[in-house]
Amino acid sequence: MMKIGFDSEKYLSMQSEKISERINEFGGKLYLEFGGKLFDDNHAARVLPGFAPDNKIKMLSKLKDKAEIVIVINSLDIQKNKVRSDLGITYDQDVVRLIGIFRSYGLLVGSVVLSKFDQSNEPAVLFAKRLKKMGLKVYRHYLIKGYPSNVQHIISDEGYGKNDYIETSRNLVVVTAPGPGSGKMATCLSNIYHDLKRGIKSGYAKYETFPIWNLPLKHPVNVAYEAATADLNDVNMIDPWHLSAYGVTTTNYNRDVEIFPVLNTLFEKLMGISPYKSPTDMGVNMAGFAISDDEVCREASKQEIIRRYFKALENERRNNLDPDESEKIYHLMQGLNVSVEDRKVYVACTQKTVKERVPCSAIELEDGTIITGKTSELLESQSAMLINALKHLAGISDDIKILLPERIVPITELKVKYLSSVTPRLHIDEMLIALSSSSVTNKYAQLAISKLPMLSGAQMHTSVLLPHIDSKMLRKLGIISTSTAVYEDKSIKK
Repeated sequence: MMKIGFDSEKYLSMQSEKISERINEFGGKLYLEFGGKLFDDNHAARVLPGFAPDNKIKMLSKLKDKAEIVIVINSLDIQKNKVRSDLGITYDQDVVRLIGIFRSYGLLVGSVVLSKFDQSNEPAVLFAKRLKKMGLKVYRHYLIKGYPSNVQHIISDEGYGKNDYIETSRNLVVVTAPGPGSGKMATCLSNIYHDLKRGIKSGYAKYETFPIWNLPLKHPVNVAYEAATADLNDVNMIDPWHLSAYGVTTTNYNRDVEIFPVLNTLFEKLMGISPYKSPTDMGVNMAGFAISDDEVCREASKQEIIRRYFKALENERRNNLDPDESEKIYHLMQGLNVSVEDRKVYVACTQKTVKERVPCSAIELEDGTIITGKTSELLESQSAMLINALKHLAGISDDIKILLPERIVPITELKVKYLSSVTPRLHIDEMLIALSSSSVTNKYAQLAISKLPMLSGAQMHTSVLLPHIDSKMLRKLGIISTSTAVYEDKSIKK
């Protein structure tokens, strides 16, 4: 059984109540900036075992009669075809995906905002037309000169006043986006400006899971957030505004702390008086109160930091980048006295590779058992490892073949002769298709396939960089993988 460190039911109840309270405090409409991933928050699920990836949308479902969704996308991200690395899809594709998910939960998707819009940005113009054909309202917000420091200009008809006014019908307007830097906060404040001109009372709050404000600055859960955002240069820090106002130490991060004086002035100009004394005051996050086992969350977070370190090394190797991100995460690891040797599958994989002198893979199952696999003439190491893991889970003896060579060879020959494949060996998807085909006549193959769901949440490491197709399949299986940042040496005898 996976050790649980987070109480999701308690969290869902407390979080929906807190948001309802904040709506009532403003006595009208609340624009709630939703940071992080709303539907598939896998980072939270990894560092807070027991946190379901769709907890946030479940929580919103409790408020669906009050809420509507506004999705913001930076027009420049459309133009650059920016990709969500965890899903492998572009930001504009993710907007369409999110719309479908929200609607499947019975949530109202009111509109999409294209921030930093410019008519010369043809991809953004075309995307707007596509959204309108889907029956969605599309609004345009523009780049404001001097933002965010020139408050006088921002709060004027030439600043927020130039932006389209977003027509909304519910008391809770959830403003979310496919990724950071989309313009969520600016969208909220822009509409508050327009509301005031129309005599509508409205307010702003922020919901972001990390860093968790009521956990210590150097708590591994918060350090894991720093590791996750190392490419953005985010740094956790004590909220000095909150400490000054209340004498209480809370954790926030540099961007919110740095921008707060400007936001405070904006609030004062917009509302006459600022409702907040600190960045922490703006938040409504209750995740810290739902941690049920602190030690479990600490250990899970340390593992996540190591995983982020390997991912940074991989990204730097693939894209020939300077080691800025990996070095930052390495220092975070040192601060917690953590090293790559604390990742069991890395150690097992490395030992197996030294012994076999070919690329190898290792996976740690839920019960702590570590299963390995090595590259052969017919299978990539990750494919061999998964077969071995499925056999273990199904209680199938090592001497029983669940995938016979005669099932594999025709596929390898097809790859080489007709598909110009670099290697004939089966990748994970090819192996699973072959195994599925074998299950028609092989009861052991059928039994092994039935154990696939048990791989979800397993930790894995490979001794060489994985092909993208295998990384994608591992994500689909729910396996949390890392790789040593080296390319496979084709000269090694398999």
